[in-house]
Amino acid sequence: MVSPPLIWALTDDRAGNTAQVLGVAEALNRPFLTKNIRYNPLAKLPSVIIGATAFGLTPESRMDFVASLAGAAPDIVISAGRRTAPVARWIKRRAGKLVRLVHLMHPGHGASDFDLIVVPNHDKLAPDGDAPNVMRITGAPHRVSAARLDLAAEHWKTQIGGVPRPFIAVLMGGATHSQAFPADRATALGQAVNRMAADVGGSVLLTTSRRTGIGSEEALDRAIPEPRRAFFWSRGGENPYMGFLALADAIVATGDSVSMCSEACATPAPVYIYAPDDITVPKHRRLHQELYDLGLARPFSGRFDDWTHPPLNAAGEIARTIDDLIAGRGFPAR
Repeated sequence: MVSPPLIWALTDDRAGNTAQVLGVAEALNRPFLTKNIRYNPLAKLPSVIIGATAFGLTPESRMDFVASLAGAAPDIVISAGRRTAPVARWIKRRAGKLVRLVHLMHPGHGASDFDLIVVPNHDKLAPDGDAPNVMRITGAPHRVSAARLDLAAEHWKTQIGGVPRPFIAVLMGGATHSQAFPADRATALGQAVNRMAADVGGSVLLTTSRRTGIGSEEALDRAIPEPRRAFFWSRGGENPYMGFLALADAIVATGDSVSMCSEACATPAPVYIYAPDDITVPKHRRLHQELYDLGLARPFSGRFDDWTHPPLNAAGEIARTIDDLIAGRGFPAR
C-alpha cells in the first residue's frame, strides 16, 4: 500500500501569504502539516544573498525544522512570498529524499529549484516568457470555499440580522507600500455606498483592514450611518469578514488588494471594484480588467444590479495541478 504524501504548508507573519498557502493546502483535501516560520533580521536580505539556507530563521525556528526533517521529511512543500522561498529550497536540500516544491508568486532567485511556481496573470511576463514550471492563474488563491461560506453564514446570521436587506458588503483596504489611499476617497466611497443601499432599502456591512488607517475609518464611520453593521480594525473585536462575504447580496471591494478582490469573486454575489485611476497601480488595473473581462466583477458605479457569476477558485485549480505533480504526470524529475 502506497503511503499518502507528507505535505508541509509553510506559513509566516504575512497574513495574505499564509491565507494563500492554507487555501491551496485545504483545497487538496489531503492531510497536511502547517509549519510556521519565524524570521530574524537577515530574512530581509535579497534571496540571491541568502540562497538555499535557513540564515533568515530564528535559532528556535531553525531547530524546529531540523528536528522535523530528522523525524519525517516532507514529500511536498507549499510556500508563498520571497521570504519563504530560501527556506523551501533549504528544506529540499536537507531532506535526503525527493521533495517537490510548490511556490505561490515568483520566488526570485533560485526559481529553477521549484517544481511548480504559481503566478497571477496580472504579473508581467519575464523578458523571455514564462519558464516551463510556471502556472498562470486569475487573481490569488484563498480559503473562501462553499463549505466555509456556509459555516460563516450560520455563525453570523443572527449577529448581522436586524437590519434590512439587501446587504451590501464593503471590503475596505487602504494604503499600500507604493500608493496612498486618502481619507477623502474613503468618504466618497462611503457616501456612494450609503446612497446605493438607500436606493434599494438595504443596509451596508462594512469591514476595514489593518491598512485602512484611523483617518479613513473615521471618514467611513461618518459617511455610512445606520442601518449598518460595521467592523473597524483599530477598535478590535471579532472580524465578521467571512460572514459578510457569506451573507452579502452585493460586494464592493477596494481595488488595492489582490486577495480581497479574489475572495469577493469567490462568492456568487455581484462584485463591484472601487479603484479610481489616480490611486490604482498598473498591476492592480490589469487584475481588475481581467475580472471584468471574465464577468466576475464590474467597476463600481454606485448602482445596485442583480446579477451573478461563477465563483473564482484558483486554489482548486492549483490543487488539481499538485495532484498531477504527486501522480508524476507532466512534470520533469528534479
